[in-house]
Amino acid sequence: MNQLDQLKQHTIVVADTGNFKQLAQFAPRDATTNPSLILKAVQQPDYAPLLAETVAAHKGQPLEEIVDHVLVRFGREILKVVPGRVSTEVDARLSFDTAATVARARRITAMYEDAGIGRERVLIKIASTWEGIQAARILEHERIHCNLTLLFSFCQAVACGEAGVRLISPFVGRIYDWHRKSAGSSWDEAANAGANDPGVKSVAQIYTYYKKFGVDTEVMGASFRNVGQIVALAGCDLLTISPELLAQLQGSEAPVQRALDPAAAAKAAVHAATFNEASFRWALNEDAMATEKLAEGIRAFAADAVKLDRMIEGM
Repeated sequence: MNQLDQLKQHTIVVADTGNFKQLAQFAPRDATTNPSLILKAVQQPDYAPLLAETVAAHKGQPLEEIVDHVLVRFGREILKVVPGRVSTEVDARLSFDTAATVARARRITAMYEDAGIGRERVLIKIASTWEGIQAARILEHERIHCNLTLLFSFCQAVACGEAGVRLISPFVGRIYDWHRKSAGSSWDEAANAGANDPGVKSVAQIYTYYKKFGVDTEVMGASFRNVGQIVALAGCDLLTISPELLAQLQGSEAPVQRALDPAAAAKAAVHAATFNEASFRWALNEDAMATEKLAEGIRAFAADAVKLDRMIEGM
């Protein structure tokens, strides 16, 4: 079997793309999108008519509603290809506004339901700020399930578990990027590969904690830079992988061994943790990598949201 088929024996494989025409060849169960991926997709000739058609159908509505219709339209197309769920992201500019995030999530969910798609097939993506996590707590009580993204630290993961979030997306590659840049010329790639990769270690810690203490939140490793990071997390609940890396996995028959295992996690010597708002903000502040990457990620997604706004306004 190729590596992708081997990986699927241990982990649910998710495609990380807005390019739904690429999906079928990899047979993922779920798919995830974000503003950057949607922006990239709509700039391709294959998807320009879909964008134009959706914008024209909702002409005269407020811009933010038209944007949500575009996101949902891509989500609907993706759900024609994958049997599971699609993640659709709330505007990153609302990352510090709990009430606005809740309202936007409800509207996106209603748009899917109006198109005949049940909420069990949709995950609302929200940045893992304190405000975002509290929005997810409210939404989960309404059976609007959430994917908390831009997650870089243990405190974010614990708070998400306590809020009853359905799924989290810890960002392996961006953690790796930060540590590599921080180390500069002293970085040793071989010594920091596989299970020693700082991003892999972060996800393994969260996975172990959740399984040890029976936290139901699903862990979905995200933002991979290489196949080695993916293979080192075989056994994680889910892994969301770009089409480029899915193709690499499909093209290799190197062995894939299970790396994360719930039975081993149950025996791990770890202590329970809890965070209120003050302790959460302090723990995040003490983690320079998580603080910087969370802020940087929100800024990048917000910038792409602005570009998508301008593109739609110009139509």
